Amino acid sequence: MSAIVGSSTESNSKSAVEEAKKRLRSVLDRIESLPLSKITDSSKGTLLKLANSELKFLSRLTLSHPIISLNVGYLESVVHILEQPFVSGVSRVCKAIPLSSQKMNCGSHSKGIHVDIVCTVDRKPVWFIVSDRNPKYISWPGSHRNKGLRTRVEQVLAAAHSAQSLKPLLVILFFSNGVDDVVSQKLGDEFGAIEFGTEFCVPDSLIFTELEGEWVYVVANSNDTSRVYGGARAFQLKVDNVENTDLHSDQSIEGQITGAAELPENPVGLVSSNMFCSLISGMNFAFVDIAAAKPEAMSGEAMVNFDTTALVALVSGISNGGTERLLTTSESEMRDSFKNNFEFVMAQVMSELQNPILTVLQGVISGKRGMICESVRSEFNELLSMYGGPNEKWRASRLLKCLMIVADNPSERMMGLPTTRKIAVKNKIIFGTGDYWCAPTLTANMGFVRAISQTGMSLLTLEHRPRALVGD
Repeated sequence: MSAIVGSSTESNSKSAVEEAKKRLRSVLDRIESLPLSKITDSSKGTLLKLANSELKFLSRLTLSHPIISLNVGYLESVVHILEQPFVSGVSRVCKAIPLSSQKMNCGSHSKGIHVDIVCTVDRKPVWFIVSDRNPKYISWPGSHRNKGLRTRVEQVLAAAHSAQSLKPLLVILFFSNGVDDVVSQKLGDEFGAIEFGTEFCVPDSLIFTELEGEWVYVVANSNDTSRVYGGARAFQLKVDNVENTDLHSDQSIEGQITGAAELPENPVGLVSSNMFCSLISGMNFAFVDIAAAKPEAMSGEAMVNFDTTALVALVSGISNGGTERLLTTSESEMRDSFKNNFEFVMAQVMSELQNPILTVLQGVISGKRGMICESVRSEFNELLSMYGGPNEKWRASRLLKCLMIVADNPSERMMGLPTTRKIAVKNKIIFGTGDYWCAPTLTANMGFVRAISQTGMSLLTLEHRPRALVGD
């Protein structure tokens, strides 16, 4: 009898290990399919390393080994969150957040606080803390064996307050197997946590099947996903006690909003492409009382922060039908006009012929409220005075009347970054002001974007191809 039992135990153990391996291979495939437009290459590499390490651990297990991986469900949960369409700008995964030198109220954590995902949700910087534990093992108070959820939340919020450049507006706690009502009540009563209102979806190409022992594995091509993460619960906590910073809040804009701004007539002799007129006419340029408007009050609006490169690209003669004139101008005259920038300008001309930039930008800008900070307006006007032609200057005046112009007010987390050759103060102000208003910055300055990404900060940006003022 004992031999039969032993054989059955070994068979079950082998089956469980093989199913865990299947799940990990599926996780690896899902990680590989995450687009780099959503997650940084280094973050993707971190996930792949963790999953491969777990797979190697399972491959080394003997049939009599009693331990089955406890990290498979955790990795599945992290990837499940990363696959959500509302999650973007993933800059850091499954790593500790380094703490500032200031003391933490809840003890010393020299290695920092582990955060599962640093990303952007609804244009706001967010941290995700992921738990795949059985709800009956999630206790609120601490014990000699477990520090308890309350202490964990205190530590995460304290770290979020001191994180400077990585500071989130909200922390989202995701319990993939749910949490009991007592714990959820404590989260609300003691930390003001509220249930995260956005539904987590499952990709159509996946099905999750329940196995014995509460295992779950993934196979392809099925629509029966109703049971997947059905019991999962998520809660959001404000890092700072500021009203109206909830995700998906439906706030009205403070201040008077009137109809569309009057656009100046096109003076005789000046040329503007139909695409330029169509592009800016499709923007949301209703008047806003800037003195009254605040980021939290405008959280329901789709906004785009333009840096100087974006404004130049919109009004450039290259973008607005000037390529033929430039191509028919003699090379000697072109070199005389643009000096060492001749190759740079010609490369932009060829790029424009292959893929007109205003057509691309129309899809990015249409229906959105454009904004710039005072530093961008000043720099843009200076460039126009030196290099802009009459058509470019007229288009610029028309464009500026359609934008919300705000004071330089960069976010604390952006200004908390050290100033370096690649992270200049000017750019911290421009991108930081967009960050303060929770608006992605449209830019061709990808050197700065890469430098920010290397710090681990999740920052919303939109890339465009560069264009120059050509005296049109």
